[in-house]
Amino acid sequence: MNLFEKIFNYQIISRLEDSGTFMVTSHERAWLKTMLGHPAADEAFTPDTLGKLRAILEQDPVMDTSDHLIEKARSREKQVYHSLLRTLRRLITERSGIRLTYEIKRGRIHADQSGLPYKLEYSMVKREWYLLWYDFRHHMIMRTKLDKITSITAEALQTMDADSIQVKIKSALDARKGEAVLEVVRDYNRELSRILYALSSFEKDVAYDTENDIYRVRVVILGDETEYLLSKIRFLGKRVRVIEGDFMKRRMLESATKALARYGVSSVDEEKEGAI
Repeated sequence: MNLFEKIFNYQIISRLEDSGTFMVTSHERAWLKTMLGHPAADEAFTPDTLGKLRAILEQDPVMDTSDHLIEKARSREKQVYHSLLRTLRRLITERSGIRLTYEIKRGRIHADQSGLPYKLEYSMVKREWYLLWYDFRHHMIMRTKLDKITSITAEALQTMDADSIQVKIKSALDARKGEAVLEVVRDYNRELSRILYALSSFEKDVAYDTENDIYRVRVVILGDETEYLLSKIRFLGKRVRVIEGDFMKRRMLESATKALARYGVSSVDEEKEGAI
């Protein structure tokens, strides 16, 4: 492609963007068409949006798998999308107060609790959505499963109050955060993308030491994310090692010691030493 063709294509794309037209590839249309067939699509979109998307893609032959692909039996699927996500996302954006009723242990119900929604979180371990919110009655930060919320409604709240409460929540959450630094073993630098993908659910920064050709990944974790991070480090095996974070070091050493003891490595070594 010569320079004039590139300039022409750029002008066309710029005009399309200015007019509100969005270009998609055949792979993107295929993915969207497949996703719209999932049961969660009925809750993820409003009826008007869902009908419009299905009408647009109805005559698209790309990736039409209904006739030649059969899904075999599988375990029960846990839906990633939750029916309350759209409502809560809107309330958080508008900085609105909430009044909710939710279930706790042993089937007990907490009804008509007033608060301020702060953030939605998804647990990769439990595959569940959680709502972080501030409880006005007890003046504390709560973390509630969306599956446990039985009803939720908007409640009027002053903007100044919402701002001050959000600052308080952010400072409290920042105080709970911890850090660990993982160093990529130099022999596995080419697998950096795989390593970062394994850590994709964490807040992190990557630094590169040009003199020693070493990558270091600083991972930010909350208290309840420690064990999940440890499982990811074990999954990566000898590709990374923990160089900062005393608790993480101790837990990895403990896991390695138990694994060696389980497989009798020490007894095998003793037999080799006594052999003639």
